[in-house]
Amino acid sequence: MKFTEKLDARWRQADTLLCVGLDPDATRLPAHLRERDDAIYEFCRAIADATADLVCAFKPQIAYFAAARAEDQLESLIAHLRAQHPDVPVILDAKRGDIGATSEQYAREVFERYGADAVTLQPYQGLDAIVPYLSYPGRGAFVLCRTSNPGGDALQMIDVGGERLFERVARLVRDEWNTSGQLGLVVGATYPVELARVRAIVGDMPLLVPGIGAQGGDVQAAVQAGQTRIGAGMVINSSRSILYASHGEDFAQAARAAALAARDQINRFRNRAA
Repeated sequence: MKFTEKLDARWRQADTLLCVGLDPDATRLPAHLRERDDAIYEFCRAIADATADLVCAFKPQIAYFAAARAEDQLESLIAHLRAQHPDVPVILDAKRGDIGATSEQYAREVFERYGADAVTLQPYQGLDAIVPYLSYPGRGAFVLCRTSNPGGDALQMIDVGGERLFERVARLVRDEWNTSGQLGLVVGATYPVELARVRAIVGDMPLLVPGIGAQGGDVQAAVQAGQTRIGAGMVINSSRSILYASHGEDFAQAARAAALAARDQINRFRNRAA
């Protein structure tokens, strides 16, 4: 099944737009896990198992694993997700961007070593940096467009011939880069006006939307700006507010409660009329 088909099935069958970001900060793990050699894996596994029925995707952030020399635990985690929750897409948040042979190696890392369904990519080096990922049939990618951080204004809001740079990226992905039909865009919940603009440009293309929860994005504004006409099309990510809902032995149960609340809050503002 192609990535976009898998994602669409989750939106419809599980009735959820929530994505849980797996960003395991080793300094914030529950005390009873910290002495384990596989502490990062066990933390993420427990949270994933507790929330799988509530999400449309999981999004491991590779930096947290690499900084802790835990890439092997990331491999094990994604293998577990694919075995135990095969209907839930895994988006590896790596924000890769390079050209030629180097980009080919990054694509191998994402799709062959880790076995992710999709990846996040930088657009700055153009189509050259995207093509190697498109050669993996059925695998997807989300291209950074209007990111959730304020510093993104410095480039993303530059006027380029009568439109903002983020709008140009959206058009390029829609019109020229999406040859596989498996691309989407990253647009932050913290910028609902721009989120609505991107939705207007790209139609029903999937949008990965970070920025709710700890980053303070308004859920109602984001959902109303970014959803498609049938109340889908969004992968709304929440990480810290779910992962660290408790620092005790009940961390997985607390994460589930936080995820359930986030999913239900998102669903309140979805377009059900269609």
